Amino acid sequence: MPFPTTNATKELPAINQILSSCGQAPVTTLDTTNPDVAIVYDTLLQVNREVQAEGWTFNKENHVEFTPDDDDYINIPNNIIQIKLTENAANMEYDAVRRNGRLYDKAHHTDKWTEDTIECDVIKEYDWVDLPQPVQDFITARAATLVSQRIVGDSGQYQMLQQQEAYARALALEYETQQGQYTFFGHPQGQQNYYQGYQPFHALKR
Repeated sequence: MPFPTTNATKELPAINQILSSCGQAPVTTLDTTNPDVAIVYDTLLQVNREVQAEGWTFNKENHVEFTPDDDDYINIPNNIIQIKLTENAANMEYDAVRRNGRLYDKAHHTDKWTEDTIECDVIKEYDWVDLPQPVQDFITARAATLVSQRIVGDSGQYQMLQQQEAYARALALEYETQQGQYTFFGHPQGQQNYYQGYQPFHALKR
C-alpha cells in the first residue's frame, strides 16, 4: 500500500486557520515558497503524524493478517506507524519488531517467516480527508500552538492557543470514548466480560 498522500485543497482551510490564529494573513494557494506557509504546512504534517501515532479507534486495527512474500519476508507498508504481534497462542514463540522496513523476529534472530500468515495489531496513518473532524480540529489547534511558538514568539498568544488546544483535545477524546465504547475493565470487539489484569513483566522487561 502506498504512503498516504496529502490533499492540498482539503488541508488549505486548516493552514489558513493556523495562520489566522497566529495573526497572519490567509492564503489562497499552498505556496511553500512562502516561508510562513512552509512552516505551517510542515508543522501540520508533523503534528498529524504524531497525533495519529497515539492510536485512535479510526486508525487502530487488531488481528490484521500479513502474508510473507516469495522470499519469506513480511514487508511493512509505509502507512503503518506502529505494528506489534497480536497476543495469541500462535504468536507466543515470536518477539517481533520493525527493522529495515520488515517484520523482524528477535526470538529467532531472523526476518524470514515460515508461517502462512502472521496476525498483527497495527496503527495506520491516514490522509487528512479521512480523519474524523474532532481529530482534524485537535491537530489544527496543536499545530497552531507550535507555529505561534516558532514564528510569533508572543507568550500571551501562545498561552491562549494552548487553552484552545486543550479544549480541542478534550473534544477529540470525547469522540474517541463514544466511538470506542470503552469500559473500566476493557471491552475488545467480539468479547464480553473481558478483564486483563496487571502484568508486571511488561514493565520489568524494560
